[in-house]
Amino acid sequence: MKAKKQNKKLFKRIFSNVNHKYKFVVTDELTYEDMLTFRLSRMNLFMLIGFVTIFAVSITIFFIWITPLKEFIPGYASVDKVYQVYINQARIDSLRLRYDQEVVYRENFYKRILLGEDLYNTDTILPARNAEIDYNNIPDVKSDREKQLRKKWDNVNDYDLVYSNNQGVSRGIGQFVFYTPVRGTITNGFDALESHFGVDIVCKNNETIKSTLDGRIIFSEWTYQGGYVITIQHDDDLISIYKHNSTLLKKQGDIVKAGDPIAIVGNTGNLTSGQHLHFELWYKNNAVNPSNFITFK
Repeated sequence: MKAKKQNKKLFKRIFSNVNHKYKFVVTDELTYEDMLTFRLSRMNLFMLIGFVTIFAVSITIFFIWITPLKEFIPGYASVDKVYQVYINQARIDSLRLRYDQEVVYRENFYKRILLGEDLYNTDTILPARNAEIDYNNIPDVKSDREKQLRKKWDNVNDYDLVYSNNQGVSRGIGQFVFYTPVRGTITNGFDALESHFGVDIVCKNNETIKSTLDGRIIFSEWTYQGGYVITIQHDDDLISIYKHNSTLLKKQGDIVKAGDPIAIVGNTGNLTSGQHLHFELWYKNNAVNPSNFITFK
């Protein structure tokens, strides 16, 4: 009982000391006039110091969070380093894919070509194909009006849908009547100043891409930036390019007619942000705007 009373007295004395008021006075040295007066206690002083400390820490953390100062924190990676890691990872993935293709090619060369087996039907290097699409029976749908137009003008040289019989005399790109490779909406137009030498067309999923003119396939491979790319050489130094395909239906050296299926729309390659066709036209080594010659809607 006596101990409890002593504890209460001790607590009361401590509480009284903490809350005891002190007068803080700022006095003029010459006139001894009171310029500023404060009434403070130890509790007030502790609370003020605690508030200032919490405020200073909060401000410091805030500025570190929103400024590049956080990069000086041990273990925190900079934005440039994270970006470089991402780029290196993408390069490693592409090199790994290329390496696997080379390994499979060498195995096929030894096991099939040297043994006289058929390589084409089971070649694992061929681009992956969608199991839901029957590539051997892709319908080449033409409207009745288009069929009538073809039937009327196919044998007329001046209105040939593909090649013009010019005996080596160039009549310009206006001589061609282009077949629409795919119908859809143009989301990014031609802009040579921004090094965008074609148009981006968004269309239906698994849409078939068709050759815009007669020609020969001069490139049909996978690239890092463009994904699965197919390039066709046409008459009079005209070249058409089709990028970001999911599957290529023709191989290098094949001859195609205008309207023949050549690929399936996809989203492959590093320079893509969604499923679309990037389509380019090059006439005599100069990029031209496909929208000036083809209606994609």
